[in-house]
Amino acid sequence: MARRRRYSRDPLGLRRAMSGLLLPGLVAAMALLAALALAGAQGAATLAERWQRGAAAAVTVQIPDADAVRLERAVAALRGMPEVAFAQAMEPERLAGLLRPWLGDSPAISVPGVIELRLRDSRTDPVLIGDRLANVVPGAMVEAHGLWVQRLAALARSLQAIALGVLVLVAVVAAAVVAVATRAGLAARRNAIEVLHGLGARDGDIAGRFARRLGLLAATGALVGACVAVPALALLVDLAGPWVGAEGRLDGLAGLPWAGLLALPPVAYLVGWATAQATVRRWLHQLP
Repeated sequence: MARRRRYSRDPLGLRRAMSGLLLPGLVAAMALLAALALAGAQGAATLAERWQRGAAAAVTVQIPDADAVRLERAVAALRGMPEVAFAQAMEPERLAGLLRPWLGDSPAISVPGVIELRLRDSRTDPVLIGDRLANVVPGAMVEAHGLWVQRLAALARSLQAIALGVLVLVAVVAAAVVAVATRAGLAARRNAIEVLHGLGARDGDIAGRFARRLGLLAATGALVGACVAVPALALLVDLAGPWVGAEGRLDGLAGLPWAGLLALPPVAYLVGWATAQATVRRWLHQLP
């Protein structure tokens, strides 16, 4: 009786035909790659956003023929502007160190004074600040970093596109692996399938049994891969903390792409289910 109940729940013997660890292991490896791609995309976007905000808000002011009086007047004028959050003249020693690789220890040209300032809002137009400053200190020039902001934005978009391409490639490979496993199961249970099909079993019922079994195996593998990825990604986030502002283990875990990681098992189930459905139905249509 017990054997008959088990047979009724699995009339095709799919648990025996597809009981190995090969498919879940392969899907787990691909889920790990997908998790790394998700984390890479999120990390690139976070890092680029942080750098873009800093580069967009950072502005350099050059004061030709600078002396102590002109520099102090320019700094005072900048600090009095509501758009400026920070303004400070660069020390001569630091400026000389920055210029040394290009001009040497004793530059033959007159070096202008440099003031570093940071805007309260990165959307503020630096040109307007430069025009107002030039009225107070003639000859003052403002240099923004718009070009670097554009390059950082382009880099972030490129990295995200690469991550998306990796995810698509992983999904395609996973579908191919499931299709191969489905065909192996069909070959192993061909006689039983032909008997049931000849007795009037519908294609949807047979395909549904394969789809549920393959989907469950794929989801199990994706769950294992996602769990393996969590500690590795948390370690990477901790190491990248100084660059993105994350501190401590808790922040490292909080910085993971949890939405994507939690979505991996159900997405793997859907890929396995849909691939098995299509493969089995195509195979059944070829039966005499």
